[in-house]
Amino acid sequence: MRKAKAAVAAGVVLLVAGCGGGGTDTTTGEAAPSSAASAPAGGAGAEAGGGLDAAAVTKEISAAATAAGFTEEPSDEDVPPALKPCMVSWQVDDKKAGDSKKSYDATLAALTEGGWKQSQKFDQKGSVITSLDKSGWTMKASHHGQGGFLVVSFIATDNGPKCEKLFQQDLEKNKTAQ
Repeated sequence: MRKAKAAVAAGVVLLVAGCGGGGTDTTTGEAAPSSAASAPAGGAGAEAGGGLDAAAVTKEISAAATAAGFTEEPSDEDVPPALKPCMVSWQVDDKKAGDSKKSYDATLAALTEGGWKQSQKFDQKGSVITSLDKSGWTMKASHHGQGGFLVVSFIATDNGPKCEKLFQQDLEKNKTAQ
């Protein structure tokens, strides 16, 4: 079960890091741009004057999710140290989740009230992935619940050039390690 959750979370990370994107925007029904294309030009987060850094993003996710009834599950696989300023991963403890879909929707509502703008939403066969953007950060909020399997996570990345370079370096490092 743990490995399955890690695999789902890894898939979401790939989407966040720019290896995915596009698709259909369920708010308009039109093709949606990738997260990289929708990022503000020139930088992100605190670098671009947006006032957000990883600690602020973590605080916003945690406040919204816990107010909606979620409890964070400490991650088995932490964000690599070099990427900590560029990435936030917040996973729900599925054993303590009540009505996970209702809490997921309430978390998204609180985040949008806090200034996060929804850019895409994919809803298919028990899985929902919602993209949100704020101050140069992109968040993938995901809810996968089907057949007794539940994974809810909020993964955000800084889209600035400094972080993009760090993500590329980490990707190259992991390619050579295989």
